[in-house]
Amino acid sequence: MAVPPSTRRLAAATPDHLPGWWDEFRHRLPLGLAPLVIVVATLLSGLYLLVVPGRPAPPKAGADSTPATVLRVWTFAAEHRNSYLAAKPGFERAHPGVIIDPKQFDMLTVTNRLRSAMWSLSDVPELVDIEISTAGTFFRGPSEQIGFLDLRPRLEREGLLDRIVRTRFAPYSHRGAIYGLPHDVHPVLIAYRRDLFARYGIDPAKLATWDGLIAEARRLRVLTRNEPGGGRFLIQLPDATIQGIETILFQCDGGYFDAQGALRMDDEIAATCLEWYVPLVCGPDAISVDFAASGPMFNKALRNGDYLACLAPDWKAGVIERDTSAWPELRGNMALIPMPAMVAGGRRTSTWGGTMMAITKASADHERCWQLLKHLYVTPESWDRQWRETGILPPVKESWSRPAFQERSEYWSGQQVAQEYARVADQVPPQYAHPFVTLAKSKFTEVLSSCVARYKARGRDGFGDFVRADLRAKAAEVRQQMARNPF
Repeated sequence: MAVPPSTRRLAAATPDHLPGWWDEFRHRLPLGLAPLVIVVATLLSGLYLLVVPGRPAPPKAGADSTPATVLRVWTFAAEHRNSYLAAKPGFERAHPGVIIDPKQFDMLTVTNRLRSAMWSLSDVPELVDIEISTAGTFFRGPSEQIGFLDLRPRLEREGLLDRIVRTRFAPYSHRGAIYGLPHDVHPVLIAYRRDLFARYGIDPAKLATWDGLIAEARRLRVLTRNEPGGGRFLIQLPDATIQGIETILFQCDGGYFDAQGALRMDDEIAATCLEWYVPLVCGPDAISVDFAASGPMFNKALRNGDYLACLAPDWKAGVIERDTSAWPELRGNMALIPMPAMVAGGRRTSTWGGTMMAITKASADHERCWQLLKHLYVTPESWDRQWRETGILPPVKESWSRPAFQERSEYWSGQQVAQEYARVADQVPPQYAHPFVTLAKSKFTEVLSSCVARYKARGRDGFGDFVRADLRAKAAEVRQQMARNPF
């Protein structure tokens, strides 16, 4: 049978069909071909470094040609970077010879790139924003090996511990040290459709407790069951991600770890919260619907009135307004009220999200970095800019009395939005940092997922026992990992 041309070409390219001189050359190499390749690559690399210009020198500053000091600031949020760029000229004018270089990456990139930079001791930025859910993962190991500067001495010296909402230091503290300055408070309110509340006779005063909200939500389901789409839901709560249950957990003084670093994700508060929450988000008696935390689907459902209200930390209220401010159905019809309390007279807020800014130990001038950190976070200009551009309430309490925080919003039915959040900001519960907090959150998410599936399949039959058993099992996995690290 004739050999196909493609097979003949392949055979011609195999070592057995190479020219004879090449075969002889290979046999004359005492150590084989690999060392020769390494030597050639090394020589070529050396020639490249001689011929191609290296990394440019740092930029010059001033007539004396003194190299400028570049302070790199990494962040994961475009809004943060824009704010830092706006603050850049003022700091550079006050500090001749200093250049501020803010860069934005996505959240995962900031975390992974920073960790790699710290391990390799190369390309470590001077200052960096760290999201609250990953901050604790940088606190692993002995204190001297943690890559962030302890800010407590500076905070105490300058009286900032008393000027900032105290609970906001908890996520960024470990073994007595404070490794980051909080960027926010992120109190949670309820954002709702004022026009639809009026249409269906829902009085916001009746939502002072969760029992009151649940009763109104069930009444709304019955009232609208014949409307297109099967009726309306009073509130939007997630059933597959932990933002909703986590907000409730913190409101009830629960959490993943306590102030001493002990795991508590399987305590009775966590179990009770899950046993209460899951029937609200799934099953035949659910009072909520899930359209994700934000984005086009969330916005469209709010516009259509598929749900009438949602949990809204300050940043989310800002996102809702930016995304939907042009829609006449929402502009002037949105409003804010405190979260329902678990019991009458109880806490009417919680917290969702957060950011700290840290100074890395690798930075050459810690004092200059501290001055920049204060310029970005602790000046009247920074407070006004942060609120007006991001809708995020600063954690420095004196900022809330400034004129920018008294302004009324046409979108939010004429409310003083900043004051609505400021009124509950001091009630925001703490959440404690730990090197294994990301693992604990992951396992808690698994518990939520399994509890939702179990409740959909079997309802309340044995549900409480299932919740507690699953929490214990997942917590045991976290404790097993913790036992391998004494820090």
